[in-house]
Amino acid sequence: MDCLRQIADWGADHAAVGVARDGDVVATYGDREVTLPWASVTKLVTSLATLVAAEEGVVDLDEPAGPEGSTVRHLLAHASGLPFEGDVPIAPPGRRRIYSNTGMNQLAAHVERAAEMPFADYARAAVLTPIGSTAAFGRSAATSVRGTLDDMLALAQELLAPTVVAGETFAEATSVQFPGLGGVLPGFGRWDPNDWGLGFELKDAKERHWTGTRNSPRTFGHFGGSGTFLWVDPQARLACVLLTDRGFGDWALDAWPKLSDDVLEEAA
Repeated sequence: MDCLRQIADWGADHAAVGVARDGDVVATYGDREVTLPWASVTKLVTSLATLVAAEEGVVDLDEPAGPEGSTVRHLLAHASGLPFEGDVPIAPPGRRRIYSNTGMNQLAAHVERAAEMPFADYARAAVLTPIGSTAAFGRSAATSVRGTLDDMLALAQELLAPTVVAGETFAEATSVQFPGLGGVLPGFGRWDPNDWGLGFELKDAKERHWTGTRNSPRTFGHFGGSGTFLWVDPQARLACVLLTDRGFGDWALDAWPKLSDDVLEEAA
């Protein structure tokens, strides 16, 4: 995939990109061994671990968690009313889509109490080890995973064909939760609706999105402020992951969608 070489012009000291399809890594470019922060792509690991906990009966998606009136489901779907940072809710649960690092950390604390073990250990045992990832889970369930390109590709391959949770659970996780909620995706703007699943951002009908114009509405994933992203397009049966050490900024608004479009065009 020659199109992957464009990341060399992005001004990052370290950048690596990979593409997976049907269980195989089909192309990479850049250093596959360097360990970099995943930033908010961490939330995909946290979400998967919480779904495993739900299947194991450790938690229930609709049990109380977070602010008063909120549930595990609200926290996963960024619908608890908690702000981006801070413990004081700024809306009632289920009224607005408010992207919240605090919500993810409160979710992890809830699972940790129920599982009676540190959340990082639970996430490692429930997700990272089974998928063959050596990524390290730090203190924040919202932003602290560090790993290599191959670690992130292992996660992408899991999301293309889930093994740690049942297909029915994953289908629910990648479908709209609390339909109709509007909200802001930091760095990209406001959408009405701003659709999310259970920890997975859904492209749906969003325009000027961080994925490409060629990505189908079924695309889901996450991006991170450290210049990272992971998307899965089930319609194309394709996943793309990106690791850089250039923090998210205006440069990414055009560079990321172009890369995604070029990947989908070359892979067609």
